Amino acid sequence: MKPVIVVHGGAGRIFKEQEKGCCSGVVRAALQGYGILKQGGTALDAVEEAVRSMEDDPHFNAGCGSVLNEKGEVEMDAIIMDGKNLASGAVSAVKHVANPIKLARLVMEKTKHMLLTDHGAHLFAQAMGVPEIPEEKLITERSRERWKKNLEPDSNPEEFQKDLGTVGAVAIDSEGNVACATSTGGLSNKLIGRVGDTACIGSGGYADNYSGATSTTGHGESIMKVVLARLILYHMEQEASGRVTPMSVFDELWQCEVHALSATVSTGLGIHECHQRWLLMLH
Repeated sequence: MKPVIVVHGGAGRIFKEQEKGCCSGVVRAALQGYGILKQGGTALDAVEEAVRSMEDDPHFNAGCGSVLNEKGEVEMDAIIMDGKNLASGAVSAVKHVANPIKLARLVMEKTKHMLLTDHGAHLFAQAMGVPEIPEEKLITERSRERWKKNLEPDSNPEEFQKDLGTVGAVAIDSEGNVACATSTGGLSNKLIGRVGDTACIGSGGYADNYSGATSTTGHGESIMKVVLARLILYHMEQEASGRVTPMSVFDELWQCEVHALSATVSTGLGIHECHQRWLLMLH
């Protein structure tokens, strides 16, 4: 089977001054992930590498570009899933880790659990020898300025969420196995401990060789209401069997994007209300 990778840099509008860096970041991530696939590597390795690349890029709301919570701290979520056996690992509200997606994979491969959060995830990272980095290295000037503006009495927090986006990737490898990976810093000025859709299996991502793989980005609370990652695969399954559901079923979702890869037809599918932002497919 011909390998394919789809990479996205998040839902929302694109500011002109960020456009070049964001587009370059998505291209770089896609090329790195696709390089693994071209060499016969697994879809799981490819999506992890693509997302890791974007976590290391300050243009994105993940890893070192993450937004700040109400206290001005970084709390990150990530998930990874293998469509071959439905294995999954996730972390939420993690701090002092450069690449939450790598920690999520360790949860998948080194524990009997699927999700670790906050202090427990921190202890697990230490046990696995994951380097602890100072929080300052995860905070960009742009994120700090956004946090400060949201603290002003006349600020409109919703306005400052419109250019934020979770990053993610889906892939299918030469063996026909699919995988997904998603990572985010969440919402700007969120409550301490807030966990969105990203770390929740079936919401932030889902992968199953029998149907496909999805990575979602957008307003987490809306995505979780309908378990959107799994829902989109359901509709792909319906379409494959000839029972097509109108895509208007997603119209009520606010600022929500999904990028899905069908394991059977090797096509990319994007569903969104707003701008399709920084999406690249290589095959």
